[in-house]
Amino acid sequence: MGMLEIRDLSISYGQHRAVEKASLRVAKGEIVVILGANGAGKSSILRAAAGLLPAMPGSSFEMNGRDITNCPPDEFVEAGIALVPEDRAIFAELTVQENLKLGAYPKRARKKAPDNLARVLALFPRLAERPRQRVQTMSGGEQQMVAIGRAMMSAPAILLLDEPSLGLSPLLCSELFRSLARIRSTEIGILLVEQNAKRALAIADRGYVLENGCVTASDRSEVLSSDERVRKAYLGSDGSSINLR
Repeated sequence: MGMLEIRDLSISYGQHRAVEKASLRVAKGEIVVILGANGAGKSSILRAAAGLLPAMPGSSFEMNGRDITNCPPDEFVEAGIALVPEDRAIFAELTVQENLKLGAYPKRARKKAPDNLARVLALFPRLAERPRQRVQTMSGGEQQMVAIGRAMMSAPAILLLDEPSLGLSPLLCSELFRSLARIRSTEIGILLVEQNAKRALAIADRGYVLENGCVTASDRSEVLSSDERVRKAYLGSDGSSINLR
């Protein structure tokens, strides 16, 4: 099981309302993308969904029918939600193995740590080849593998990914998106914020369009991809991807 329901989410930074009554859902085994220009509130939604950013009164989060709205961040993790932030937040001085082990800290993950580790290493064989390498000596793509692998070590039902392809070469981008498809096949749900809208829609099942903190459209990814307004705003008029940053 894995179903995250976000209802009427509003987020403010002082007087600035970053997100206004946004409602989204992610089910197990599906990839859902949030499209929007830089500053639209996409990252704020992910941080709130991980319990790291306070939501305004009236907002609610449910995980598999359980209300976790007012729970501390560690309870969001125990409920099955894991965030890979834009800056990755990995421990650069530690080794690959040490970073992955830290991901298995939640109670829900401890008994299954060996199985989860095997799954992560099968997904990212490069990490299996260099367990004792310090992460600070690795490439950006390899560091992203460590960040996603560490999140998966917490045995998540829902994975939140914030700009995972940022700074990666086209080749590594392709590798990353193939990895996300494999993660989906394990029935983990993914909520994705991604600068490469074309790539994101190609892999996603559904999507939401966020404009000035409000959800203005939601539909299956193929419908959004063919929508003229979405194409002009996020894919270029010819359908080619543009960088939203």
